[in-house]
Amino acid sequence: MTRATPHHTTTPHSKDTAMEQVTFQNKGNTVVGNLFKPAGFEQGTTYPAIVVTHPFGAVKEQVSSTYAELLAAQGFITLVFDASYQGESGGEPHFSEFPSARVEDIRRAVDFLSIHPDVDENRIGALGICAGGGYTVNVSQTEMRIKAVAGVSTFDIGSARRDGVGPLGKQSPEYRTDLLKRSGQARTREAAGGEVEMFSLIADNPKFDMNDLSTIPVMYQEGYKYYSEIDPNPRFMGAFALSSLSQQMAFFPFEGIELISPRPLLLIAGSEADTLYMSQDAIERAKEPKELLVLDGASHIDLYWKPEYVPQVADRLTEFFAKNL
Repeated sequence: MTRATPHHTTTPHSKDTAMEQVTFQNKGNTVVGNLFKPAGFEQGTTYPAIVVTHPFGAVKEQVSSTYAELLAAQGFITLVFDASYQGESGGEPHFSEFPSARVEDIRRAVDFLSIHPDVDENRIGALGICAGGGYTVNVSQTEMRIKAVAGVSTFDIGSARRDGVGPLGKQSPEYRTDLLKRSGQARTREAAGGEVEMFSLIADNPKFDMNDLSTIPVMYQEGYKYYSEIDPNPRFMGAFALSSLSQQMAFFPFEGIELISPRPLLLIAGSEADTLYMSQDAIERAKEPKELLVLDGASHIDLYWKPEYVPQVADRLTEFFAKNL
């Protein structure tokens, strides 16, 4: 059996990669994913592989597949999947965001790749976008099978739910307590067999006025446009089960980030992203080898789709994983 070596060239979006739908289990939930294989895939050769984790609210066919296909074109096997309780994956109540389940999804994805006949189990990396970056950083602290860790527009969902996003979205302690009370009440109703209450980060925040976009963080404005106009998908999670909010607030993804060392960590963010401080916080806490690449002029959402940024990001990710896997 031969061992594939990825190549590092600047490559446009490739349609030459092969994709197959796959499933794996996470504690009773069926997780549905897409596995991308490199152009020119050869049976009997083992390839390095990368688990690619999608943002909050997204589905596997959106930005995570954009990067998965670009990396597959460079010689990696890549795996994207819908989070448990979201997209095509199982779990009730659907449209819940449970950090513990999201972290376990990544571990189960590593399980899947570790026993896949076309994957070199000693050459598995992980990439996360937005909240997927936070989950990837978190699981990699204790998941030693992940040999190289990367995040794009990395998002600390725990901090965002406790405190809001940046100065514009800052939440008061009183509002946070009110949300936690409402989340607990929603759980009680569900336990009694009642209806699942949904919560929108924009529409249900009293600070935000849809008629005055200056009241809403740029990330949320651009995210709304991306998910509704640029890359829409009917399975996108526009609102989530309020009962899962308390678990989001309880999540501290960077708490043990120093444990990733001596494995390498790469974070990529835009200089204009209202979430840049999250990547800066993570890198400050991490130990070497670590790198924060800041792309001048880019916002959080720009790194999802804009042609002036995505190839740059994919090129750096390819270089990083080719060197470290």
